[in-house]
Amino acid sequence: MADKNILGGKIRQIREMQNMSVEDLANSSNTSVDLINKLEDGALVPSLTPLMQIARALGVRLGTFLDDAPHNEPVVVKSGESDNIVRFSGNCDTCESSTLDFFSLAKDKADRHMEPFIIDVHPRSGEINPSSHEGEEFIYVLSGQIEIIYGKDSFTLSTGDSIYYDSVVSHHVHAVGTEDAKILAVVYAPY
Repeated sequence: MADKNILGGKIRQIREMQNMSVEDLANSSNTSVDLINKLEDGALVPSLTPLMQIARALGVRLGTFLDDAPHNEPVVVKSGESDNIVRFSGNCDTCESSTLDFFSLAKDKADRHMEPFIIDVHPRSGEINPSSHEGEEFIYVLSGQIEIIYGKDSFTLSTGDSIYYDSVVSHHVHAVGTEDAKILAVVYAPY
């Protein structure tokens, strides 16, 4: 579950501020009432795709779920100081453990269009469920080795390698072997 249920609390807060019911949000985000309830209650580790659908339905950026007090000043994150950890499950809407741990590098930056993260990528556990969403992604491998399933192709990247792709194509990222990997990822979503 996300630490202190940051995501679920923000989703509920924004939904309630817009006088939107759980059912309305589920319908407008093309997700389920059960998923929304579990996210808001912190009962599951979300995947990125439904979070992006929920953000779009609420009319906010994905990063809004992570922000405390948005501001316009530059955001500086010193090494080892990113305490804003959000855990995702790849593309598994019933998972209770994370496969991706996100450390935001732009927390609280107002009106940003890119979402930069340092991500701890865990090895694949079980079935691969690629996801897609509008936008683009850039990934640079800081340590370890990852595999990216992109459409019908597969790319194995090691430390120092990078990839840039349209995220509308189904994709999945996981560490290769039994060791975690660490990546710098920048996600652009046009909403």
